[in-house]
Amino acid sequence: MKGDALYLDSSSRHDRQVAGWLIACALAILAMTVLGGVTRLTHSGLSMVEWKPLVGVIPPLNEHDWQQTFEKYQQFPEYQKVNKGMGLEDFKTIFLFEYAHRVMGRLIGAIFLAPFLFFYFTGRVKPGLAPKLLAMFALGGAQGLLGWYMVKSGLVDNPMVSQYRLTAHLGLAVVIYGYILWVALDLLYPAQTSWFEHNNGLAGWSGAISGLLFAMILSGGLVAGTRAGFAYPTFPLMGDNLIPAGLYATQPAWLAAFEDITTVQFNHRMLAYLLFVLIIGFGLAAFRRGVSGDARVGVHCLLALLLVQVTLGISTLLLQVPVALAAAHQGVAILLFTASLFVSHRLAKCGVHR
Repeated sequence: MKGDALYLDSSSRHDRQVAGWLIACALAILAMTVLGGVTRLTHSGLSMVEWKPLVGVIPPLNEHDWQQTFEKYQQFPEYQKVNKGMGLEDFKTIFLFEYAHRVMGRLIGAIFLAPFLFFYFTGRVKPGLAPKLLAMFALGGAQGLLGWYMVKSGLVDNPMVSQYRLTAHLGLAVVIYGYILWVALDLLYPAQTSWFEHNNGLAGWSGAISGLLFAMILSGGLVAGTRAGFAYPTFPLMGDNLIPAGLYATQPAWLAAFEDITTVQFNHRMLAYLLFVLIIGFGLAAFRRGVSGDARVGVHCLLALLLVQVTLGISTLLLQVPVALAAAHQGVAILLFTASLFVSHRLAKCGVHR
């Protein structure tokens, strides 16, 4: 009996260690996502015109190297059509943003792989967890490939990355982040019971909010990719109207949701309004039905982050997308998604009164 207790205590300690490592990886992905947003906002993403997964970690080390790198950039449409006449010092600035973004991707791979090998070979990975960790690593590799696939779309006649590829790149980052976070929560909070035993409706409601927040983040990717955020810098109206003219005025009409800047911004706003109502309603219902403990703390965080995000979104729009506000808006969107996932996990695994 004593031996069993010692084993359970050791297993729980190992689970907490692995969860702490996974949360650190998730935080690194969050930081990289924000850095990716800054890279896009500063128009730095096309400054590195080559993809060298292994040796690309070495930056230009002297003036000759910088000049060679700059000459390669000058051969591509972004320089020829957008940045014609740019000097070397200005090029260094945009290059370093993209360089930091790529190096951080490699760093995340390292801080994932090295501890994984340590935990695995020291027996700290519980049965059934290793395939999930390997899936995370594989998704990370796919994200690197998708990032280069996105960059390639802008190294052509039109020096803008595809909004489809940008949104896919952002979406996969959030999927990886959410998956890592959910597995970490499973380790920190082993399920005491099942949502189906409570079936209070709150867990399903919270899960739907998480799904809509993910859709909202994807919508933000389309806004960024089409630069729709610069259109209609007014609130609550879009120009002079609540519903602007020209919505879905493409052939076929559904294509406007992805390519027409008026429609893209309108859809982003409508999702925001819907989520505002749903999250406020969910919070009131959760308090009325007696949500307590860490789930209640999560609901408070969800509501607080919602107010911060609404303020950032309106400010970003009215001030015509300043880099700092836009980057904060993207970061808080992921934090809001995080709070929603946490609440969903606690309600789904432990019910209302846990």
